[in-house]
Amino acid sequence: MVYLANSARYEKMHYQRCGDSGLKLPVISLGLWHNFGDTTLLENSRQLLRHAFDLGITHFDLANNYGPPPGSAERNFGRILQEDFLPYRDELIISTKAGYTMWDGPYGDWGSRKYLIASLDQSLRRMGLEYVDIFYHHRPDPETPLKETMRALDHIVRQGKALYVGLSNYPAAQAREAIDMLNDLGTPCLIHQPKYSMFERWVETELLDVLQEKGVGSIAFSPLAGGQLTDRYLHGIPPDSRAASGSRFLNPDQLTDEKLTAVRALNALAERRGQKLSQMALAWVLRNDRVTSVLIGASKTSQLDDAVGMLANRHFTTTESDEIDAILSGAK
Repeated sequence: MVYLANSARYEKMHYQRCGDSGLKLPVISLGLWHNFGDTTLLENSRQLLRHAFDLGITHFDLANNYGPPPGSAERNFGRILQEDFLPYRDELIISTKAGYTMWDGPYGDWGSRKYLIASLDQSLRRMGLEYVDIFYHHRPDPETPLKETMRALDHIVRQGKALYVGLSNYPAAQAREAIDMLNDLGTPCLIHQPKYSMFERWVETELLDVLQEKGVGSIAFSPLAGGQLTDRYLHGIPPDSRAASGSRFLNPDQLTDEKLTAVRALNALAERRGQKLSQMALAWVLRNDRVTSVLIGASKTSQLDDAVGMLANRHFTTTESDEIDAILSGAK
C-alpha cells in the first residue's frame, strides 16, 4: 500500500532552532541504532518510521555502524526511504556518522580524512542519497590531528555530500577547539550529540555552556539511560529486559539498589505530574533550551506515542526540580 503521510503531522510536534542556524529540529528525534538492522523485520522498521513521521518526527538519525550487522540500518532505511518517503525527502532531516570501527584495516576507524570521506560515500550508496542533512564525526580521535578531521568535514560540505556537520561525544575543551576550527574554515558546526540523561549529567558542567557561547545546537542521546528511566525496572530486573540480556550497554551492576530506589521515587513524582517516568525523563532533558532535541529509540509504535505525549507537560516547577535533584543526589 502506498504510504500517505498524516496531513496533521505538524500540528502537535514542537520544533526548536538548532543553535544560531536557520535549521529547526523536532524536540523528539528518532535514532536508528537498534531495531533497524537485519535482525529486525523490515516491516516493523517501516511501521516505526511511518508512525514517527506521522507524529511530526522529521529527524532520523543513523551511523555507518548501526545494525546489526554494521551498515544494515542504513541499507534498510534506504530501502524504506525509496519505497515510502521519496515524496517527503525535503521534509526530512537525515543524519549519519563515522568514527567507530566500520571495516578492517587501518582506514576503517577513527577520524582520518581517508576514513571519513570513504565512509560517507558508502553511507550515501547504502541509503540511495546524494547528500545527508547532517554528517557527524562520531567520537574524537586521539591520534589524528584535529585539524585534519575538521578539514575533512569542511570538504564534505563543500562537495555537497552534507548540508551541515556536527560532533558527537566530544568533551567540552575539544569541542570548543573543533568548533573554532570549523568556523575558521567557513563551515560552522551545527550540532553536538552528547550522552545526557538524569543519570548522566556531565554536559552540565561545561559543554552546554560552550555550545551556547558558540551558537551550536545539541541533541541528547540515551535520554532514558538505556531504559533505566522507564517503568521497566520498577520491580527489579525482568528476565526479558536489556539489563538481563548480557548487553554491554546496560548490565545488572549498573542497576544498584540506590539507583532502583531513585527510579521508584522519580516514578512517583512522574505519576503526580500525570506522566510516565519516561515522559518526565525526556521533558527533564529538554527543560533547558540549550538542548535542541532528544534522540529516542523505539521498538514499538506505542513508545513513539508515549514520547510525543510528553509534549503535554514539558515544564517543571521549582519544587519539582528541587525534588528531582534531591532524588538524583542519592542515585549512584
